Amino acid sequence: MDTSKVVIAIDGPAGAGKSTVSKILARKLEIRYLDTGAMYRALAWKALGQGLTTHDGDEAAKVLDATTIDFGLGDPQPVLVDGVDVTSQIRTPEIGEAASAISQFTPVRQRMVARQQELVASGGVILEGRDVTTVVAPNATLKVYLTASLEERALRRQKEFIAKGMDSEFTDVRSQILNRDHRDISRQDSPLTVAPDAMVVESAEHSPEEVAGIITKLLEAKLEAKS
Repeated sequence: MDTSKVVIAIDGPAGAGKSTVSKILARKLEIRYLDTGAMYRALAWKALGQGLTTHDGDEAAKVLDATTIDFGLGDPQPVLVDGVDVTSQIRTPEIGEAASAISQFTPVRQRMVARQQELVASGGVILEGRDVTTVVAPNATLKVYLTASLEERALRRQKEFIAKGMDSEFTDVRSQILNRDHRDISRQDSPLTVAPDAMVVESAEHSPEEVAGIITKLLEAKLEAKS
């Protein structure tokens, strides 16, 4: 299967397993992995560091104009802001909340989407986020909406935090994810939604490897139908 030009776009709510599955697929299919959420986290990290708040959307957009965001190789994938490795700093609950809030502002989303589209233009990439099937890569080879119940997603996220040595109560994590779901679904610009031609995959009943296998078969079917 030639994957050199394919674009796989995976949307879904927080904690559905998008990042884990995407990394497995990137290795399996030998394509690049683009974590669009990490780009918003990187911006939030820099904006907060410059004294902005999550209400300063226009100013955050200006910060983005003056910021380089790059990805390195490895797992976890290194995230570089202006050449500085911020991989661990952007993976806190606080930065996650800030990124979700800042991403609601149209000036921020427009600039970020333009950057992401440049990164996927040549193909051979899998990207995941909240609007990649509908806005960033509307012509993707395969679109997937990965989902799971709120309780399942909260449990997964809590385990991730605990594994990183962060104190985390299930009720707090559940509340954070519920708030993020509300923001993602209700925001005016590029809300989280299921694209009409996206394949909905339930992740709770399968391991990440099994989900990756399901998506691989969906991709094979898509490519075969086009040939």
